Amino acid sequence: MQKRKALSDDEAFLLSERVFENFINYFKPVSGDKVHIFIPIFRFKEIDTRLFINYFFSRNIRVFVPKIVDTKLISVEIFEDTVFEINQWNISEPVSNEDSKVSFFNYVITPLLYCDHKGNRVGYGKGFYDGFFENISKESKKIGVNYFNPDENIDDVWENDIPLDYLVTPTEVLSFFSNGLE
Repeated sequence: MQKRKALSDDEAFLLSERVFENFINYFKPVSGDKVHIFIPIFRFKEIDTRLFINYFFSRNIRVFVPKIVDTKLISVEIFEDTVFEINQWNISEPVSNEDSKVSFFNYVITPLLYCDHKGNRVGYGKGFYDGFFENISKESKKIGVNYFNPDENIDDVWENDIPLDYLVTPTEVLSFFSNGLE
């Protein structure tokens, strides 16, 4: 978190562009694909996923975003005219509470603070994504995005933690093969 906060807004945007380019070049999403992607929290200097979302809309790729309803993360499909509001955590979410009930996504682009060489991710500690991962198709590619490459392992992995399949950084795409799909 400290390394991320040390980035200037311009550096963060340039690194976000590189992450976006690496994602597009590696995964090559196509019309009709379904992508679940987070809306960035700029005060946390998260990857600017608006680059991804605008690209997806321009290519007829279906876009779904997380929304917390009660204590559960649901997936809401959004469109270019979707109305958003700020929730109690000061995070932008769609006004709609309609869960798409989609269980297969081609890509689930996931926020994180850190990811190690095995695909273990550290999020914000609420467990929303672990619960979400449990309820989606095992064939959905779980992809973390980060400004930084892994340099140490996460020691306190919980038995309910679900690792990522990939990590996209400004310099590379790492594949973890944790689910035996490749």
